[in-house]
Amino acid sequence: MNEPKYNRLPHAGDFEIESGKEAFYLSPKPLPTGSAAFTGQRMHREVNDVFLDFAHGVSGLEFAVRASVGSIVFMAIFFALCNLFAAGTSFYYGWPFWSNLIENIKNPIMWGFTAVHILIAGMPLYKTIHQITSVPPVRFNRQRREVAYVRQKGESPLIVPWEEVIACVTAGTVVNQYAVMHNYSLMIGLRDSCSGEVVWLTLNVGHLSLAVSEWEALRVYMEEGPQALPEPLLMDEEFQEGTVAYFHMCRGVYREMHSWPVYAFGFLTIQFCSGWTLPCRFSEWIYTRPKAAFSDSIREWSKPLPAEQHAKPSAELLQQSAELRQALSEGQSLFDYYNVKFSEPEIAAGIESP
Repeated sequence: MNEPKYNRLPHAGDFEIESGKEAFYLSPKPLPTGSAAFTGQRMHREVNDVFLDFAHGVSGLEFAVRASVGSIVFMAIFFALCNLFAAGTSFYYGWPFWSNLIENIKNPIMWGFTAVHILIAGMPLYKTIHQITSVPPVRFNRQRREVAYVRQKGESPLIVPWEEVIACVTAGTVVNQYAVMHNYSLMIGLRDSCSGEVVWLTLNVGHLSLAVSEWEALRVYMEEGPQALPEPLLMDEEFQEGTVAYFHMCRGVYREMHSWPVYAFGFLTIQFCSGWTLPCRFSEWIYTRPKAAFSDSIREWSKPLPAEQHAKPSAELLQQSAELRQALSEGQSLFDYYNVKFSEPEIAAGIESP
């Protein structure tokens, strides 16, 4: 991550454009953002006064399952329609309809192609499930002001000082045959001081302001403690994004806001072909499975410390934070303070000063 543009590791306030993707750095140092702290994806697995465990929630897995199921069902429907068309054409020319349909269904090329498609759709899903179940979450220890991450089971943990954690929010576009779509993410970089390698953790979100808010939730926890974390927007975890209850709540909202034909073809048909509530149930089941445990060294590292041994923020961080808070209190936004403009005006407008 040593960019020639800076000839150093990035700092908070740096702005980059590379391969059509814009990146704005929030840390190091982890300065206030002026955005409300918020997490909407059940990312905080365990929170107490000593540490916070941060890992992907159920919503990302639910989407991955739904996309895989939807692609397989689409392929099955496509082949079924092709077989019906071929059998109907044969019947028109005097061949038996049902016998031709059965012969088409038995076609080994079709089943081979289907098997390859299932394999292609299933491999990314398998990797996601393996990552969730076999790798411990990232642990933020606020008393030590350090972050621990285990990349693979059995490997030594990577422990990074909190003030050296790299964080950036990114905005880019994906162009397909239907439209130009925007994508946003929060990226957290943990740098190994021995090798210089940076391990990146990426969280995709719906808007850039949500990415900033996810980071702000981590920052206020580390700087102020668990009492500074916001209450969930939906108090009942049953209604968190990706759950069955959330699915039916969205279904009700969609039905109230659209006509019956739009509801039938725009929601019922698409969701039925992508598994209905099956992806939600499967994702929740995976989410509740036992996860990989931390090593003895991390468990020892996670024990509470006496108050006099708690790590303190650096003088540099305190000074820069005070300067930024003063600018935010005067009406500037985070982007105004750093004189940064994204190519899309509505992105910057999504991050307002308090």
